[in-house]
Amino acid sequence: MKELVIVSGKGGTGKTSISAALAFLAPQKVLADCDVDAANFHLISSAVIREIHPFTAGFEPHVDAQNCTHCGKCTGLCRFGAITAGIITTPLHCEGCGVCAFNCPEHAIAMHDKKAGQWFVSDTRLGRLIHAEPGMSVENSGKLVSKVRQEAKKIAIAHHLPLIITDGPPGIGCPAIAALSGASLVLAVVEPTLASMHDLQRLWELIRHFQLPMAVCINKSTLNSLNTHTLIAWCSKKKVPVVGNIPYSDVFNTALQAEKTVMDTNNSEVQEKILELWYNLSKLLDINPIDSIISRIFRKINSFGIKKGSEENTL
Repeated sequence: MKELVIVSGKGGTGKTSISAALAFLAPQKVLADCDVDAANFHLISSAVIREIHPFTAGFEPHVDAQNCTHCGKCTGLCRFGAITAGIITTPLHCEGCGVCAFNCPEHAIAMHDKKAGQWFVSDTRLGRLIHAEPGMSVENSGKLVSKVRQEAKKIAIAHHLPLIITDGPPGIGCPAIAALSGASLVLAVVEPTLASMHDLQRLWELIRHFQLPMAVCINKSTLNSLNTHTLIAWCSKKKVPVVGNIPYSDVFNTALQAEKTVMDTNNSEVQEKILELWYNLSKLLDINPIDSIISRIFRKINSFGIKKGSEENTL
């Protein structure tokens, strides 16, 4: 079983649109939306939620009012000012450290699991999708990412599916680290801007630290040809294959507004480039890219007089 994790150094590069297009092409797979702080894969894929599960992370105090004498010892010990004489006055300040429960002379405070969000199993027109949403003011998105990946792997194993496509979070923080660890291949989606180029450098350093294979897809490549050539040169220097070079097109926004992927549209130029990207990724993942869906797409694209995708690993 292989896992393709799609990430970006910054938001807005088209990472989710690329992920959805690849999910459209991949024959047998499970989908995981690990961008849990801004999950929107379900909007593109016409998701129907089949299962809802609570997610717990950390602890929170619960006070037994019958045993509490309101002695105030917990107030003096709580450095966060979350509890006053046995009453949780500001729960958002509580860090779940448990010092109040440990030192309560009446044993009136107990630490319980804290609900930190929920995760879902959904059926979509692109395949089975695992996604999630964190709780309000809860800082455990890294753990929630790990839970989404864990459940996606369970489904892949149970149904003998060879591929997991993971739409990862942007950046290099805890959620991104949780999404990257143990990936078969990391695809970084970048755009030819100075900010994206800078963030790609940081992302490459993180991926190299974990010794993971990495490839790059340049999205909106025609916006700035000079920066695109600079990106290709940088990737060549770092020995990172550029497996996709997708021109800027309004079709991405049009498809997103219609809750579709770009492969559902009639833009043959973009579709050809996405097909090239899928073929190049398939080679790196050592999986077979051909199935009946792709054959139908090729027939559709060939009706516009366009040839099959390139066989090159780098563009």
